[in-house]
Amino acid sequence: MALLGVKVIELAGLAPAPFCGMILADFGAKVIRVDRTKVFSTLDTQARGKRSISLNLKMPEGVALLRRLCVQSDVVLEPYRKGVMEKLGLGPSELLSENPRLIYARLTGYGQSGCYASAAGHDINYLAMSGLLSQLGRSGEKPYAPLNLVADFAGGGLTCALGIVLALLERTKSGKGQIIDASMVEGAAFTGSFIWKSRKLGLWSRPRGENFLDSGAPFYDTYKTLDGKYLAVGAIETEFYSQLLKGLELDAGELPPQMSFSDWPELKQLFTERFASKTQADWLMIFDGTDACVTPVLSLDQVSAHPHNRERGSFMKDSSGEEFPRPAPVLSRTPAEPCLASNPAVGEHTVEVLLDYGYTSAEIDEMLAAGVVQCSAGKAKL
Repeated sequence: MALLGVKVIELAGLAPAPFCGMILADFGAKVIRVDRTKVFSTLDTQARGKRSISLNLKMPEGVALLRRLCVQSDVVLEPYRKGVMEKLGLGPSELLSENPRLIYARLTGYGQSGCYASAAGHDINYLAMSGLLSQLGRSGEKPYAPLNLVADFAGGGLTCALGIVLALLERTKSGKGQIIDASMVEGAAFTGSFIWKSRKLGLWSRPRGENFLDSGAPFYDTYKTLDGKYLAVGAIETEFYSQLLKGLELDAGELPPQMSFSDWPELKQLFTERFASKTQADWLMIFDGTDACVTPVLSLDQVSAHPHNRERGSFMKDSSGEEFPRPAPVLSRTPAEPCLASNPAVGEHTVEVLLDYGYTSAEIDEMLAAGVVQCSAGKAKL
């Protein structure tokens, strides 16, 4: 796989950092999640392909152990607020002085500088600070966050993974590591670059929810069908819009022009009534095979059964039968090979990891007895 041989130390966190680590693991990196001791469960659902070691970072020996793991690895991924790692003596300046090839990725909401750098927050806060939240919502309604996808995952975990891969690539030329300051505010804003760069085109000149691509246009929205299901419509181009009208059995000559903003509410009401007259399956029989840009709104339980997704193998199942999206994108020679085993328990691989990093069985026994490290009962063996 593309990242085969890359060693990653991931400090346990929530959502964005685990997603970043899972991406790296899916594409071949050896990712070790560092959990705390005296913690016996985790909310990390994105631990696929990782190993877990449990360390007591309140003990100097635990900090020294983490330092050794970090300086013998290629990447450190840490999701803590500014200053936490420095207080442990494990900041980037300390670790890079011991291993100049180390890539030190810092994934936080607000970044490592600025007056909010040490502030708490979540996806909705970072999305708000990026400017994008102000654009999201229906006409006349308050802004709404589209789950925690934009800042946590697109602007956070995915963007950080890109930064790590870029740093790994650059290291092949310079031989040097570097620090990655991945701010979810900036990552979200960067993800929304199209919004910023297209403002001069007039795409966002009207109030929220009344523009071309934010549910204002009748030809770019979702519609409820007779059986209570939904269809997504994205017939922007003239030729696609014509096919939409044909499928709806509407005469373009009897309707207002497609781009007549003032007539959009009337057209949307007409489309709403027309789509509500047939079931989703009936409409798909009409629109499948056309360029009307009409697709079913599939539930998470339905996606893998759709013929297109099934033919591509877009969704997979792990050893417990749980379904998940296949890692993307698909590389022709070195595709991802996601681990199908269950996620690691906290400290499941403590002994195994320590042996890999050069500790002896006697040293490991001593650390276990002293509480420097912990392994999950019944899973870790010498």
